[in-house]
Amino acid sequence: MVLVFLIMAFAIGLAIPLQSAVNNALRVSLRSGSVLAALVSFAVGTLALLVASALAGQPFAALAGLPRVPWWQWLGGFLGAFFVFGSTLLAPRIGLAAMVSLIVAGQVCSSLTFDRFGFMGLPVRGLSWVRLLGAGLILAGAILVNFGDRWLRAWQKN
Repeated sequence: MVLVFLIMAFAIGLAIPLQSAVNNALRVSLRSGSVLAALVSFAVGTLALLVASALAGQPFAALAGLPRVPWWQWLGGFLGAFFVFGSTLLAPRIGLAAMVSLIVAGQVCSSLTFDRFGFMGLPVRGLSWVRLLGAGLILAGAILVNFGDRWLRAWQKN
């Protein structure tokens, strides 16, 4: 079962550039800004999740508990909107590879911190030199994706 989850995580990673490209195309088609394209994207996503929840037999009566939810648990929707808006804004300006490499590097750095301290009820997972080396390699990759060509050209001139 763990292998299925690992493959699913990889598939989600494969979908992120596609989502950004689709949302950018939507922005262009609407002749609008990134915020409106993100809104339409979230509306479609909301409908998809409504159907998926119904098909999965999720108890909609549980929504009555929303008033008791702590304020910070509402941030997930805000952060999702920030991601969709930001990726729609950034994809055409800096390119998908540059954007995704920085997003992944940021995710790994933040995730190691969450794992190390078990923030928000997540299980604590230790840091090791191997995990830190992996994060360092991802950061190095993001730097190379974003600046490597410039450094190579500068080096070749000398």
